[in-house]
Amino acid sequence: MFAASACALALLPAGSVAHADVVAPAASSSLRDECATPSINRYQQWLASGEGTTVPATGSLLVPEGDGYAAKVEFLRDEWHVAVLWLANQFEAQVDLAGSSGFWLTYSATDDFYVQLRPASHWSGGDKWLTLLPSTGGQVERKFVSFAPQDWTWLPELGEPSYPFAEALGEARGLVFVGKTPNKLDFRGLEVDGYQSPCR
Repeated sequence: MFAASACALALLPAGSVAHADVVAPAASSSLRDECATPSINRYQQWLASGEGTTVPATGSLLVPEGDGYAAKVEFLRDEWHVAVLWLANQFEAQVDLAGSSGFWLTYSATDDFYVQLRPASHWSGGDKWLTLLPSTGGQVERKFVSFAPQDWTWLPELGEPSYPFAEALGEARGLVFVGKTPNKLDFRGLEVDGYQSPCR
């Protein structure tokens, strides 16, 4: 069901561990650099897609956390769940990440899950390039996810992408977090090498 129809509805508007030679940016941006509306490192659109049983079911994942915000979602059942981040803070936009080495993600998770890099031209459906994000045992950790093609794969259950990974990098619309097991996800930071999202 996920491969055939999921991600075709609510996604419309309405990993490898850090390498020694990759320099980490600051753990989080200054509050002065954040957007006027709720954001995490200037990313404003963290969304529950309505696919899979999640809390929240739809809408923004952003909640107050300390002096800033966190994006929190809970996957409740043994079924595919979907949560979305629009990289340029609006659905119609796309970003060329061909020159980026990858991204730093600060998060906690109680089980393994995946992140898909979805291009504008192949947004819907489950047949996407993805990489595993490991469970942190519920502890907040910071991991580097490389954009090296060999670090990305696909799942037979969801289908093989009909486009090369380079295309996903060149016209990236969003990061989509998917998982098939109960999971508590808490995102605290996202820094993409060579890219800063515009506030909308």
